[in-house]
Amino acid sequence: MDIDDILADVSREGEPQESRDLQELTRAWVAERVAPEILPYPDALMDRVLERIRRQIELVEEQTGNMDPKTNFRLIVIQTELERFKFLVRSFLRARIAKIDKHPLHILQTASTHLSTSESHYITAHQALLSTHYHSSFLSQFPAALQRLDDTAGGISMVDTPDTDAAVFCRALRDVGVISVEGTERAFEMKRGDCWVVRWNAVRERVLAGEVELI
Repeated sequence: MDIDDILADVSREGEPQESRDLQELTRAWVAERVAPEILPYPDALMDRVLERIRRQIELVEEQTGNMDPKTNFRLIVIQTELERFKFLVRSFLRARIAKIDKHPLHILQTASTHLSTSESHYITAHQALLSTHYHSSFLSQFPAALQRLDDTAGGISMVDTPDTDAAVFCRALRDVGVISVEGTERAFEMKRGDCWVVRWNAVRERVLAGEVELI
């Protein structure tokens, strides 16, 4: 760790938890909208944010109707901040639900640990409904060997998967080292502060490790 990392850590320690959570939530929101695959659900962050939203809603409900101008102005500020958090949470969750709806079998097979408890219940019910609908609509008319939605016969998978070769914009949060692009002979060195457009599968592990952020 260099001096810049130490100073950055000290600076973050001096920030209020609410400000740090807002920054983390914004980064998680951007990353989820940009990444082709569903990313790990930030349990601790979301628990803190949702609890804060709950407390703020209770505060607004308790003090609504207070005729004191200072209190009314304070409530306006709180409501504005509350709406910002609520927008980020809704947009973040919608981005995840869109991926679950698009690639349910893939997520169940490879990334089920990335889901929250509610998302796990949702994807299980979602896939059960789809399977029942497809079976009653047309799969029941096929031979038994052709009725599986996750069939891999002939070396061809019927499971729709995300495009991991999709390009993403990213920024290095620290010196990462040499990044190799799979399937090509291209490699480059990613240093702290560098911004690149690169295939998702080339930086996926770095993003999950917190060394690179999507922008």
